[in-house]
Amino acid sequence: MLLTASHQKLLGYLMSLVGSWHDAQDVLQRASLMMWRKFGDFESGSDFLAWASTICFYEAKSFQRLAARSAFVFDEDLLSMLAVERLEDLQWQDHRMEALEQCLRQLAEPEQKMLRAAYVEHGSIVALAQQMNRAPRTLYNKLNHLRRMLADCVLRRLGEDLV
Repeated sequence: MLLTASHQKLLGYLMSLVGSWHDAQDVLQRASLMMWRKFGDFESGSDFLAWASTICFYEAKSFQRLAARSAFVFDEDLLSMLAVERLEDLQWQDHRMEALEQCLRQLAEPEQKMLRAAYVEHGSIVALAQQMNRAPRTLYNKLNHLRRMLADCVLRRLGEDLV
């Protein structure tokens, strides 16, 4: 239950450490197994996300050592710095996600569908453009415009929450 509730946060944390959605999923799988094995060490009532992210961090370090064949590998100091910053950032993720959901609801349905297809379903922009009978460049431009609008909206909403 705790792992399921934290899954998306841990996946985002790992994406910032390993740089790839697929690699982050692989590392999270390994980290989940380790969490299962070490769950007896977890102190009930303590911060599960902090405990789980520590395990994820060490699994990411292990992954980076094993994946030295990749051109995109962080050194250990950078990985440690990213891990600390990302963990601090996780505390605000729920607020940002709530603001983003509110901003998304303000968009027209076709724009929401386009964003879902491109980002939630991890679809190819070229394939999506063909599906919509649009040029890929047009779709890239529209997505960039929507991202800027959403970013501005989220920043405004988060600013309102701080006041």
